[in-house]
Formats: sequence, C-alpha cells, structure tokens
Amino acid sequence: MLVSDPDRCYRAVQGRDRRFDGVFYTGVRTTGIYCRPSCPATTPKRRNVMFFVTAAGAQGAGFRACRRCRPDLTPGSPEWDVKADVAGRVMRMIADGVVERDGIEGLAARAGYTSRHLNRVLSAQLGAGPLALARAQRAHTARILIETTDMGFADVAFAAGFSSIRQFNATIVEVYAATPTQLRVSRHSRAGQAAASTGPGLVTLSLAVRQPFDASGLLAFLDMHAVSGVESVERTASSSAYTRSLRLSHGHGTVTLTPAAGHVTCALALSDLRDLASAVERCRRLLDLDADPVAIDRHLAADDVLRPRVLARPGLRVPGPVDGFEVAVRTVVGQQISVPGACTVTGRLVSAYGQRVSSVGPVTHLFPTPEALAAADAESLPMPRARGRALVALASAAADRTVVLDRSADRNDVRDALLALPGIGPWTADHIALRALGDPDVFLPTDLAVRNGLLRLGLDPAEAVGRVERWRPWRSYALMHIWSTLGVMGDPPQSTTTTKVRRST
Repeated sequence: MLVSDPDRCYRAVQGRDRRFDGVFYTGVRTTGIYCRPSCPATTPKRRNVMFFVTAAGAQGAGFRACRRCRPDLTPGSPEWDVKADVAGRVMRMIADGVVERDGIEGLAARAGYTSRHLNRVLSAQLGAGPLALARAQRAHTARILIETTDMGFADVAFAAGFSSIRQFNATIVEVYAATPTQLRVSRHSRAGQAAASTGPGLVTLSLAVRQPFDASGLLAFLDMHAVSGVESVERTASSSAYTRSLRLSHGHGTVTLTPAAGHVTCALALSDLRDLASAVERCRRLLDLDADPVAIDRHLAADDVLRPRVLARPGLRVPGPVDGFEVAVRTVVGQQISVPGACTVTGRLVSAYGQRVSSVGPVTHLFPTPEALAAADAESLPMPRARGRALVALASAAADRTVVLDRSADRNDVRDALLALPGIGPWTADHIALRALGDPDVFLPTDLAVRNGLLRLGLDPAEAVGRVERWRPWRSYALMHIWSTLGVMGDPPQSTTTTKVRRST
C-alpha cells in the first residue's frame, strides 16, 4: 500500500529526516531500489519516487533494498503500537516469528481471522500479505546472520526461517541485489555492524534507535526493578549494560544490551539461532526503541507543567516486556508494596519455580512459566493468601490462553479478561497494558507514586483529570515523566533527591 500523504513524505526525504526511518520507505523508479527517508544519496526527483508503508510492499512492487542506507535496519514504525489495530498486531507477531513457528494459518488464528480475510486486510492496509511480510522479515534475519556470524549459509537459511537453500539464495539476491557470499565479503566495510560472533549461538548486532534516547533513565528504571537471578545492570564509569535471560520458542538465551552513540549494542547468546528474530524483537520492545521521541516530546512539552520534565529527560522511554506474563506476575506481586519488596518476593518465585540455566554470573534462571505457577500452592507463596490465589488464577488463565498477555490480542479484550479474574482490579489491568501490551496511552490516576508525582509538579490529583486528557495519545510517557520526579529513572541533571516509590513495579 502506498502512503496516504506522499507530498509530506517527499518533504521528509528532502530533509533526510531520520524520524521517519521505518515509518515509510521510498521506492525510486529510475534505479529500482527502495531507501529509508534519511538515505544520504542524491534526492531523486518527485516524479520518480513512490512511498510504501512496509519494506515488503516495496519489495512486492519490484524494488530492491538500497545497499547504502540499508532500509532493513531501520527502527520499526511507532504506528503499530499507537493504532494497535489488526495490522499493527500482526506486524508485531510477524516480527516475533509467529509465521515461522505456526505458519500463516496460526498467525491468522491468533489475529482472529481466516487466512484469506487476513491477507485481504493486510494487503489493503500495508500493501503486502502476511507471507510477503514474513519473507521480508526472514531476509532481514538472514542478513544479520550472514554479516555478524561465520555460520554456513545452509544453517543461516534454516535459522532465518527459509524452507530451502534455493529459496534463501533467491530471496537474498532479489531483496539485496547481492548473493550471500557478496554480503559476507563486504560485511567488514558496513557501518553500524558489530564484529562477527565468537562461538556457536553468539550474535552481536546494533539495534537502531530514534534519537533522542534517554538511555540512562531507562537503565536506572530497569536497575531499580531488577529481579535477582533473571536480570542485572552493571555500571562502570564510562557505560552501563543490562543483562537478562530470555525464554524463547526453541530454547533460551541471554542478552546484554549496552547503549552506545546512536544505537544499542545487543549481544545475544542463544541455544537455538532460530530464535534470533524473536529475541531481537523482544529487546526492541524492552527498550521501546520503535517510539517516536520527537513527536512525543513535542506533544507533552506543550503542557507548561510537563515541559520542564520533558526538557530534563528528552527521549524518555516506557520499558516494555520480553514476556508479557512476567510483567503481569510482577504487577500482581507489586500491589501495595514497595519496589524493593516486590523485587525480593519475585526473586523468591524465580528461585522456587524458575528454570536454572546457568551457575555463572548474576543471571542464572529463566522466569517461571505460567504452567509452573499455575501448579503452585497459592497458600504457600511468599505473599498474602488472597494475592497468592490471584497469582495462581492469573497463571492458570495465561496457561490456557484465557488471557493472552502479548501484543497479538486486542487490548480491550485483554483488559476485560483480566478484570474477570479474582484479585485483578483496574490499576493492575492498566499497569499490565502499560508494560506488557505496549499501550502508549495509559494513565494510572490511583497509583500512589503518580499521585505523589502530581503533587510534586504542583497539581492536585483530584483536579488533574482535564489536563491528563490533553496528554493523549501519549499518556504512558507522561506517566513516566511523573514517576521520574520520584527517582524511579534516576535523578534528572538538575536534581539530587530520591524518594522511595511504592506501587510502580
């Protein structure tokens, strides 16, 4: 599908505006290539360009990827989470590898459509059907493996999700106008790529980030909420890195994320390389790398109360999930107790019910599965009995998919299903939507930390309703700015105070 406002897109191309990288793609008729908006090549004439919503749409129209600007390495479109319609949810599922695991029929079933109707919907909205979108994802994954590992091409092909070597070779040539061998030979001259991996299952790559990016605030938040055994933040004088375990479809892994100039270095150790695309997508969700910080900051800074917070923390992000069930458990555990207390209790759950995967270093366990916690004795869990029963009920609902805690489900449906469970109220359901479902427009008016933050900003929580409505559709980011007044994301440059935070795990 072509974009709805091509003239606006062309102005972005003329200005080489990086904010639109991943939002649309530019196809140049005279060269037969498609580029990101910020491509440094000479700007083509207006009559010679077409604009596409997805890379798959550009490929379907006969364009191949630019080897200079590498449009396949752009951040994802923030529109998928803002709209959260069927197209947005399907794009997230494809990025998470659902097609490779469950096929087109499985993807359609999770979206709530027949495969034929889903193909019609996606073709109309995105200019490509689910198979073409998944093919573009496979090509991108294959390119990462070609350029960052020394794997044989046969292993690359199957790890990326291709069904045959022939299909792999044909797709790479069609999309990149280069053979796999040519891509590997030229990898050391490619900007933005990390060095080759040093062992089986090890892949290091760079994650594209829209600027500005408040990496220090994000890592401070993750550090404050870190659960022993699952995650750890290491700080040095020059940098900080976040490490955690990952439960994936074909195995498990560990990732270390290190913010750097203009990107995030992502070092993965995977037990099965077929999980690469899914692991990368989950890391992007965790760090909220597909957000549009310029648009968000501009909107929130229009409010005179929020403006100082936005100026103090440009590019603030909302930490997302690597596992929606994990976020839900941590939210239930964190009801009405302090952040350190919630982390301690959750660490005990990890030790008792999580799977040990390593005895070296601080990251030793995978977070417990829904099945493991559903089988637990609610009365013996390290929390009040009513909360223990609520946790076991949540785990049972997640295990049988009565509640779907990922971005494949409609947010309203998930909220209704959560509220039907014992011990789950509006605060818990909305917090899960904020962190697990990636909803950019959540506000928690009854949250104690939010109320204290509003008071610090000089607002009466009871009278702030009208002002909060003006923060749509970015209330989740406004909420993070309010939490930041209490030190949950570290101190802003002009402040040295910290405050104990409750009910914001």
